[in-house]
Amino acid sequence: MALDPSSEINRIIDRLKKDQTHNGTWNYPFETGVSTDAYMIILLRSLQINDEQLIQELSNRILSKQEENGSWKLFIDEGMGNLTATAEAYYALLYSGYYSQVDKPLRAARKFILANGGIEKCHMLMKIMLSITGQHKWPNFFPIPIETVLLPLTFPINFFDFSVFGRANLAPIMILASKKYMIRTSKSPNLTNIFINRNYNRDDEFFALMRSNEYRSIFSTITTGIKSLIGFPEQLQQLALERAKQYMLDRIEPDGTFNSYFSSTFLMIFALLALGYPKSHPIIRNAISGLKSMKCQIDGKTHIQYTTATVWNTSLISYSLQEAGIPDSDPVLEKATHYLLSRQQYKFGDWVIHNPNSLPGGWGFSDVNTILPDIDDTTSTLRVLRNQINKIPHTSHAWESGIRWLFSMQNDDGGWSAFEKNVNKGFFHFIPIQGAEFLISDPSTPDLTGRTLEFFGHYTNLSKNHPSMNQAIHWLLDHQERNGSWYGRWGICYIYGTWAAITGLTSVGVSPSHSSIQKAVKWLKHIQNPDGGWGESCKSDMEKTYMPLGASTLTQTAWALDTLISTSKKPTPEIIAGVKFLLENGNRVDWTTDYPTGQGMAGGFYIHYHSYRYIFPLLALSHYHQKYMK
Repeated sequence: MALDPSSEINRIIDRLKKDQTHNGTWNYPFETGVSTDAYMIILLRSLQINDEQLIQELSNRILSKQEENGSWKLFIDEGMGNLTATAEAYYALLYSGYYSQVDKPLRAARKFILANGGIEKCHMLMKIMLSITGQHKWPNFFPIPIETVLLPLTFPINFFDFSVFGRANLAPIMILASKKYMIRTSKSPNLTNIFINRNYNRDDEFFALMRSNEYRSIFSTITTGIKSLIGFPEQLQQLALERAKQYMLDRIEPDGTFNSYFSSTFLMIFALLALGYPKSHPIIRNAISGLKSMKCQIDGKTHIQYTTATVWNTSLISYSLQEAGIPDSDPVLEKATHYLLSRQQYKFGDWVIHNPNSLPGGWGFSDVNTILPDIDDTTSTLRVLRNQINKIPHTSHAWESGIRWLFSMQNDDGGWSAFEKNVNKGFFHFIPIQGAEFLISDPSTPDLTGRTLEFFGHYTNLSKNHPSMNQAIHWLLDHQERNGSWYGRWGICYIYGTWAAITGLTSVGVSPSHSSIQKAVKWLKHIQNPDGGWGESCKSDMEKTYMPLGASTLTQTAWALDTLISTSKKPTPEIIAGVKFLLENGNRVDWTTDYPTGQGMAGGFYIHYHSYRYIFPLLALSHYHQKYMK
């Protein structure tokens, strides 16, 4: 017997309407642990900006997240704790000046750090921060020479072969490594007591990672290219420093941030200092102001977001409200649509390097983003605009330019990636930088490809036999995991990817009876929890295989449920159980509703989208109601 989700659908709609801001947006937090809070304290203290209220507020939030054993975690089931996050928190709390090494929380943190290998075992990006802030000497060698930015686009390896996210972080890092810049203050803490081997050789660390024949080949190619450049080494280095600096300055957003990311902006500030900019320079002041503008409140505590998710939240929520039956004339949707139209991008961003024959037309992720469109935000926004084309002025033009840009961004392999086209040279994975797979490349992914297919299949008149659609279908079918799932790059993880892939495939005419889809459906049914829900651990992205959470989450249950609904003509027992879980747990507030279901970098960066608990249950329940109750 079918369950009636109407009451829960209306409850979520009412909540979303209440939470909309005056300008039509939804500003739910983009929460990423304590790293950005810690780095903000370290930045302010390094620049001797005594914003004591903010520093105290961030310190309070960091301390509130400490585990009983003294550690900090990226997600609740992360074993005993995360070494890098714990070291970052320890450093920031000491640097804040409000805590000392003898305080109980810091003693416990120190014990955990030492028991897990000391600060020298932390993530490489943190080690770079330690070098910047004078806690350890820079290595004599960095695996990507600054002169790489001078190599022409025609060279087999060049700066624009790295992903845009990689470039945003690597440009300032290469400047800092080249200058071996350090900044210490009278308040710089002494971290010697959390090193196990204070004299460990960072160069040995890099050279150990460089022993592969693949990396030696890459490095040889880069150095050969550099030697072919005309000029003396000192001149080339100075020219490269200027080129890297200009790369950063050309990508500063209206709020002062570099590509609207915390990490790249943090690094840019120090890189500009290394190049001789005074701390009082307007670019640096504006960058700090931009980082402060990312402040939000979560459970009464102050958090510095890595970026804002305003366009993403607003587009997804508007779409879910449309799917729930809210009329397009509703002021809530009209205000949101006007906002989204105002955020379409008309500047040429880095994407044009590998896609030179297209005009702009995409949308970005954050509120201030003007030059960094992405595939997911573009399809999400275009879904909203589809019903407004003849109702709101300029929507038709926005729709057409968005479609053209999206279509032009399909990779040669048939899939879609996040930001750029054909930026996935496999040999870059051998560069000895931790997280290189996530930092340096931007490959086609099942989640992006599936969601783009779903958009084209449901919202355009594009023929389902179009060559581009067939290419994407083949790419997805070729990238199915052996157990029937698909890996989702930007969500957690295999449930997310499977949802995107199947809803995409079925939208363009692949039959639910297709063997690949049936295999995926069987897998989803197999991993359903006894309570009717689904839950996947963040460990999945590190292990590169599905890892159960041991509990159900609202978001992942909605993804799995929506997948099954898209493949079944009538409610199955698994679908009924999933709907029942959502109806019974919509108001739940516990660790499962805080669990990260988005990811940025495996093992280092996970995202708790506060909007997801409303968006995806509303979509799944609305689709259930449309398909089985009308």
